[in-house]
Amino acid sequence: MDKPFKAFMVNKMDEDFSAGLTELTMADLPAGEVEIKVAYSSVNYKDGLASIPDGKIVRSYPFIPGIDLAGTVINSSDSRFKEGDSVIATSYEIGVSHYGGYSEYARIPADWIVPLPDGLTLEESMVLGTAGFTAALSVHRLEENGLTPEKGKVLVTGATGGVGSIAVAMLAKRGYHVVASTGKESEHEYLKEIGAAEVISRSDLSGEKLRPLDKQVWAGAVDPVGGKSLASILSKLDYNGSVAVSGLTGGTDVPATVFPFILRGINLLGIDSVYCPMKTRKVLWDRMGSDLKPEALINSIKQEVTLDSLPDALSSILKGQMRGRTVVKI
Repeated sequence: MDKPFKAFMVNKMDEDFSAGLTELTMADLPAGEVEIKVAYSSVNYKDGLASIPDGKIVRSYPFIPGIDLAGTVINSSDSRFKEGDSVIATSYEIGVSHYGGYSEYARIPADWIVPLPDGLTLEESMVLGTAGFTAALSVHRLEENGLTPEKGKVLVTGATGGVGSIAVAMLAKRGYHVVASTGKESEHEYLKEIGAAEVISRSDLSGEKLRPLDKQVWAGAVDPVGGKSLASILSKLDYNGSVAVSGLTGGTDVPATVFPFILRGINLLGIDSVYCPMKTRKVLWDRMGSDLKPEALINSIKQEVTLDSLPDALSSILKGQMRGRTVVKI
């Protein structure tokens, strides 16, 4: 196909940086076995960083950001995929060193692609996207380590963000008593609407003084924040409790001690959605179309933009002004 198509591209030459729509052809796309007509992408914090000159995400320029995409196969040299298949591609090098989803067409290595599971539309898959996959992997790992609804309260930090919102809804659907933590007083009612049984402020999470070992409060936790709040969670986990950590918006330093680990046998579970093995990845996408699908949440957290209005959305997520998930309709 030689017809030009639109893409959102960033470029940097010395001190000059640009970001905006451009026209490309299929010859401009990187190598890969599968060509996809992109239907939807999404807006993630990582994409916001890729859209600014000092974001330290993009490895070479010019570049198309967008770590998520979903669409229809138009050509494939790999027998696993054929023309007309609905597919999802997230993580790996997409949107970092391999052209991403902010484009009408994409060419992606077959090993990075997941068939669209039963129970999800292309649009719904991007409402979930990497944030939903990270939330699902967090819940999955917590349950692998023994978490059940009967064990007690489960905390979700950064609860109005993409990972946090979806984790709240997924855990509520699974029957857990979810306690949502947020620094946004105005969002308490929203969090209860999506499944939180209780909402606490960010300041209440750690209290006035951070203790190496505190009262046992949480059976488990999903933490996309890190930093001081993670140290507080570790000190308050129940015996053999677990926290699944996937982010660092609260900082990279965790002022904790070994006491909760050696005296309560707690588990700190690192969540990596980028290079998660494909076998696990397919299982989780299937679960996101079934027992982990937050049906009531999908429409309530969705905001939709186009490539033309994408710059404003990228700016908003960097400023912490975005609630839930923003889908890019290509």
